[in-house]
Amino acid sequence: MIFFLFTFFSIFIFYFINNHIRNLKFLPNYKGQKHQKFSGLKNIPLSGGVFFTFTSIILFYSYNYVFSLFLLSIFVIGFISDINFLSSPKLRLLIQSVLIIIFVFLLDIKIHQTKFVLLDNLLENIYFKYFFSAFCLLILINGSNFIDGLNGLMLGYFSSIIFIIFNLDFFNYLEMEKNLIINLIIILIYLFILNINTKLFMGDSGAYVLGLICGYFLIKIYEVNQEISPYFIILLLWYPCFENLFSIVRKFSLKRSPINADNNHFHQLVFFYIKKKIVSKKLNPNNISSYLIILYNLFIFAIGSNDPNNTQLQITLVIFNITIYLLIYFKLFTFKNKIKFHN
Repeated sequence: MIFFLFTFFSIFIFYFINNHIRNLKFLPNYKGQKHQKFSGLKNIPLSGGVFFTFTSIILFYSYNYVFSLFLLSIFVIGFISDINFLSSPKLRLLIQSVLIIIFVFLLDIKIHQTKFVLLDNLLENIYFKYFFSAFCLLILINGSNFIDGLNGLMLGYFSSIIFIIFNLDFFNYLEMEKNLIINLIIILIYLFILNINTKLFMGDSGAYVLGLICGYFLIKIYEVNQEISPYFIILLLWYPCFENLFSIVRKFSLKRSPINADNNHFHQLVFFYIKKKIVSKKLNPNNISSYLIILYNLFIFAIGSNDPNNTQLQITLVIFNITIYLLIYFKLFTFKNKIKFHN
């Protein structure tokens, strides 16, 4: 009951604070030119990550205070990036890596097996287990930031994952109270509504924290119950992780630095296509693009959730996702280049 009161009181107070922040133009979106072009608005504060982080820290402090401290630490990295104090991508990646490695060791986060023989042989080494876990979390939190380019996309995607954890009773493997997950879902839905209506952005800070929470939950769930297929965990996290890995390969192939931002991510190409195809001014191409990606993943998650222990099913779904992603990506990339060429 206390958690519910805290959540609703926080939401009530934050609504007025966020409006005040917007009016004062506090926490402006220094880095979000691409977001602003999508939304068509200029004064959208990076307040979502601040609210989400501090409510999460309070909610999870009694569950695991060390976990809460690391949420605060990864938030700080994202926040100083949001306000353009930490502008170097290389330095930001280095600090993230050090922090995640410490996080993995202190909280004893280990991926024991993947059902891929070569990798499982390497995972027999305890140090490689920690390294691999850190690498996966690092890919995830940066991939989370990559997909945070449309209103509601990142929040909608990870809210779906948290709901699945709740719906399948996976929170029991975390030894976590049911009310904690319910409160987390309420907060995410609230932020989704504000984000989809361009009242706030989550920023790097919000993307890092939300990605870390989901990654930690799913690794710990699989660590406790290894009857769950590891490929079900991969299925839930496939989009931000594959977006990150594909972006690295794509930029290397073009002889560009993989840490430099561009506007050729999947969601950006979807947005560009829909914006060019939609004639009606009543329809928002930003929101439509976000809804399409979220609904597709919800459909795939629903299929996978019917039998999370079935490795063959999960592998099939992961391969299907990657195939669909690549087919659509290259088609939309070609469409974008043709439009730019003719213009």
